[in-house]
Amino acid sequence: MYQTKENGTIQSLPYDKFLQQGAEGLTEEELIAIILRTGTRGEDALTLACRVLSVCDKRQGILGLHHVTLDQLMQVKGIGLVKAVKLKAIAELSRRMAVARVEKDAVFRNPQIVAQAYMERLRHLEKEHCIALYLDTKDSRIKDVELSIGNINSSIMSARELFRQALLCNATSVIIMHNHPSGDPTPSREDLLLTERLRQAASVMEIPLLDHIIIGDNTYISLKEKGVL
Repeated sequence: MYQTKENGTIQSLPYDKFLQQGAEGLTEEELIAIILRTGTRGEDALTLACRVLSVCDKRQGILGLHHVTLDQLMQVKGIGLVKAVKLKAIAELSRRMAVARVEKDAVFRNPQIVAQAYMERLRHLEKEHCIALYLDTKDSRIKDVELSIGNINSSIMSARELFRQALLCNATSVIIMHNHPSGDPTPSREDLLLTERLRQAASVMEIPLLDHIIIGDNTYISLKEKGVL
């Protein structure tokens, strides 16, 4: 039985368990219960945490917090605006921490490093986002630019804008990437046509297109590795 402290502000067992075992010893429900602090009348924070997770996609579990909206969270009895904002903030912090694991000055010499750097930024998005990664002579990142946002099935990337940005930052090469909201990174016919169009433009501009990486749900496909580039 999860008992509350006398002031009724926090669930003692998850909190004490955290102090005794560390965060890694807690379940997702217990961690969320600590964030929520309080439950509702007749219901403790742990039970409320379980109901919050039930709103998320059952296949994704806690990752579903990336996809539920504030309004959807607030439809859970006991979740007001403040608690909903806390939960979404935690989801965003986790995404940024995952991105930060990649060193800022990482050398982007293979597709795995690129995918690792951008996976958490792109895998949870519900529309296609096209990003260009501009590199210097040592394959270090100069900057990245989001060039377009499409609908759930497609996006449009402008070759003119891609290479305008490259000239502005004096990039010596470029990598493009986009996500597939379906989670399946298999390239579509449109993806292949886009890659060929940009490859030809890159040749004219003498700014090599090193790769086109498609991000899925915790997986990716490199068109360079596939022999397309």
